[in-house]
Amino acid sequence: MRCPFCGLPESKVVDSRPAEEGVTVRRRRECLQCQKRFTTYEIMERLPLIVIKKDGSRQTFDKQKLVNGILRACEKRPVTLADITAVADEIEQELQNSLEREIMSTHVGEMVMKGLKSLDEVAYVRFASVYRQFRDINTFMDELNKLLNENNS
Repeated sequence: MRCPFCGLPESKVVDSRPAEEGVTVRRRRECLQCQKRFTTYEIMERLPLIVIKKDGSRQTFDKQKLVNGILRACEKRPVTLADITAVADEIEQELQNSLEREIMSTHVGEMVMKGLKSLDEVAYVRFASVYRQFRDINTFMDELNKLLNENNS
């Protein structure tokens, strides 16, 4: 790390600690030449994720869109914002950990449904009705029956 005072490209780390809830690392450094101290922040590099939509178009993954979709499904349900954010964080982390940089939107949708199923069954059915585009009441009932059968077994 280059010293901001004298420009020497070498410094030593004096102190290191997590910052911003563990998202970054704060480091106190000391220049080996002028002995002045300065602070740096280190963040993990995230590779961009591309979501391939049903129509074939591509767009960068947007966690906020994910949170908004989950929020809509959980409207007027006893689900906290922290729970919703946790589901979105878990999905984002799983996508980042995969070796794929391009993900089908259907895969993301299935991940959301899996997260909602364990969070709130009503929110799960709401999301599924939009995501799977239920055409009639029979399709809706089929999904409800599957959910009931899973709960009974």
